[in-house]
Amino acid sequence: MPWIQLRLSANEETAEKYSEWLMAAGSQAVTFIDAKDTPIYEPLPGDEVVYWHNTVVMGLFDASHDMEKVISYLKGIHPDKQAMQYKLEQLEDKDWEREWMDNFHPMKFGNRLWICPSWREVPEPEAVNVMLDPGLAFGTGTHPTTALCLTWLDGLDLTDKVVVDFGCGSGILSLAALKLGAKKVIGIDIDPQALQASQENAKRNGVEDRLELYLPKDQPTLKADVVVANILAGPLRELAPTITEFVADNGLLALSGVLEEQAQGLVEIYSQWCDMDPVAVQEEWVRLSGKRH
Repeated sequence: MPWIQLRLSANEETAEKYSEWLMAAGSQAVTFIDAKDTPIYEPLPGDEVVYWHNTVVMGLFDASHDMEKVISYLKGIHPDKQAMQYKLEQLEDKDWEREWMDNFHPMKFGNRLWICPSWREVPEPEAVNVMLDPGLAFGTGTHPTTALCLTWLDGLDLTDKVVVDFGCGSGILSLAALKLGAKKVIGIDIDPQALQASQENAKRNGVEDRLELYLPKDQPTLKADVVVANILAGPLRELAPTITEFVADNGLLALSGVLEEQAQGLVEIYSQWCDMDPVAVQEEWVRLSGKRH
């Protein structure tokens, strides 16, 4: 069935209102996407939904729908119809589930680590293979920040090591560490849905007995051989004492979710506790790493 997609430019204050307008105009579905690649946290259950400052609100309409009437309706209720930014797109009729699945392929990180979707053949059965499908929580290996951390983990000897994955998301870094030989991984995340996704992915990979998952309010006190935190620059800055407290003496630390222009400030902060390595860069994102004093 062919579709027409209407995109409206919005912000955190107008996104919900525009969604209601699109549904009133006959949209079959409404989707919000980030217009500027600005990550935000998944809200906790019951919390208010937070939208991006630059949000695109997309309404999906049957191709037979009279879009001239829709645009006329929106301009009639928009407080500034001259400033209303929109775009109409014709969507090709496809098997969207198949199209989505075809976009994900096994990916190799470092020398031995593969992230493989379940419906694909494993390229190197003898390698370290993590089976992970795109799903509920962020983290499939496609984002540069995740790729940087996976490559770093692949370069370590994790045999019998204890690892903390601070901001574990889908559990991809936890699973990689366990498959690479870690004795135990502690995964921490503010989102209960992320912990659920991590648990399910751990079961799929047969490592659930070595993965412990916690909300921040329940996180244990421990010293780990390796700590990785792939979150955002702001929380990395604010939580530096908490994150470094997990790192044992001479333990290793990796931080990502950081843009190049944010790197130096974080290096200066974390140098209080760690001897920092040269910054690793992929596209516009970086990974910071170091060893605890």
